[in-house]
Amino acid sequence: MNDKIAESGRGALAQLKEAVKVYKRGEEKVFALQGVDLSVKKGDFLAIVGPSGSGKTTLLNILGCIDRLTHGRFFLDGRELTQESDSTLTKIRRNTVGFVFQQFFLIPTLTALENVSLPGLFSRNKKRLARAQELLKLLGLENKIRHRPSQLSGGEMQRVAIARALVNNPLLLLADEPTGNLDSKTAREVFEIFFNLNEKGLTVVVVTHNLELAKMANRIIYLEDGKIKE
Repeated sequence: MNDKIAESGRGALAQLKEAVKVYKRGEEKVFALQGVDLSVKKGDFLAIVGPSGSGKTTLLNILGCIDRLTHGRFFLDGRELTQESDSTLTKIRRNTVGFVFQQFFLIPTLTALENVSLPGLFSRNKKRLARAQELLKLLGLENKIRHRPSQLSGGEMQRVAIARALVNNPLLLLADEPTGNLDSKTAREVFEIFFNLNEKGLTVVVVTHNLELAKMANRIIYLEDGKIKE
């Protein structure tokens, strides 16, 4: 694993202060986040749980610079991003954050190696293919690098997606219901990958409905109606 993944220190990597996110549905206002205060420390493995519609995905999208706050402040890696431009957020999202989703979002015509290396192409990473091979080997897929998604199992596709999220050496890995399409055995294997990455120093935040898997994290927060309850 690249040493860059193992950024150490126990300071706050991501912080939300009085975070509010409001969506408009016609003339109706929907409060997805209501005054959330959250600090994610470097080296954390944080699980976010709660019912559907509680704001979990919105919270993850704010942390990943996909969405913006309506009110409040957001800091990432010591820098306030609340008012930054879209182009700046795109650059930070590409180089600082890795994403894993419930849907694998692999390009069907590309091999596992090509799918993993693709983000490195956009960031002009000259070592993207070597890095992709390293990650696929790390995740037990060294014999599947030439396989296309249709030739892989669900668990293998999610491991390819995890490798893709890591190819640019992010400081923060965000996963939104990453086991939603997997059986219980494979789901646990995926969480064990997150656990092992976190043991190497990577900060991981996972949204999940699976409370048993959430217990593998070192912190759990419960979100309800856009507020942290416990």
